Amino acid sequence: MEQLLQQIINGISLGSIYALIALGYTMVYGIIKLINFAHSDVYMLGAYIGYFCMTKLNLGFLPSLVIAMILCTIVGVTIEKVAYKPLRNSTRIAVLITAIGVSLFIEYVTMAIAGANVRSYPPMTGLMAESFNIGSINITMQQLITLGITILLMVLLQFIVKKTRIGKAMRAVSLDQDAAMLMGINVNSTISFTFALGSALAGAAGIMVGVYYNSINPLMGMLPGLKAFVAAVFGGIGIIPGAMIGGYFIGIIEVLVSGYGNSMYRDGVVFAILILVLIIKPTGLLGKNIREKV
Repeated sequence: MEQLLQQIINGISLGSIYALIALGYTMVYGIIKLINFAHSDVYMLGAYIGYFCMTKLNLGFLPSLVIAMILCTIVGVTIEKVAYKPLRNSTRIAVLITAIGVSLFIEYVTMAIAGANVRSYPPMTGLMAESFNIGSINITMQQLITLGITILLMVLLQFIVKKTRIGKAMRAVSLDQDAAMLMGINVNSTISFTFALGSALAGAAGIMVGVYYNSINPLMGMLPGLKAFVAAVFGGIGIIPGAMIGGYFIGIIEVLVSGYGNSMYRDGVVFAILILVLIIKPTGLLGKNIREKV
């Protein structure tokens, strides 16, 4: 039982990162029905920005986190303005191919600037380096801080979406862009704000995974990005609470497979879950079937 609890705690930490990335996927899809494959590379940029803030500027974790979120916000809005906005009325396949192209562009530009080698985050000191035991269960402060920041960001996101004017605009655009435009909502600004929010969360996830796993590389976003997409589909893509639930579920399942089975199978199990979800309930855990009137 103690080993099981230890694995669940580890899975919650990993799931927090997946949940933050999945939120970006699900918000953008909910607004413009686009799977933004470049989103996982914004997460990678967040890890690199945090790394350079800590190593070159000698900043602490929290200042680096804030800077990573701000710069990733700018990157996300720039991607939307340059790559996606001109294709707003194009076919979905054209936008999807563009998203893949933007993803590859970010990866190889990062390689050209920062190099392709794996980089290690500086060792954490002070509070971040501490840990404590409950029986034989070990909990690190990094895990608690990761969980705390994730919950704080999710609560803030829910407040923005449910209680603010721009959040109401996001929900309106998600339901019907044309009707929202007729009601005086600036659709372009709303879409850009959605990209900004999702990119900020991805940047936070990037620096937290760098601190937690202590290594980053320009291709680090590919697999976590796909798993976060699985999490978004599992919870119901386009549904914010579903992305949170899916992220934690995938994180816990992955850790349990590694702990009780074989770590070689963990990725296969995650994608097998995606196939089962698409077969059994294509709309996801919280999704609903919506009939389209002809």
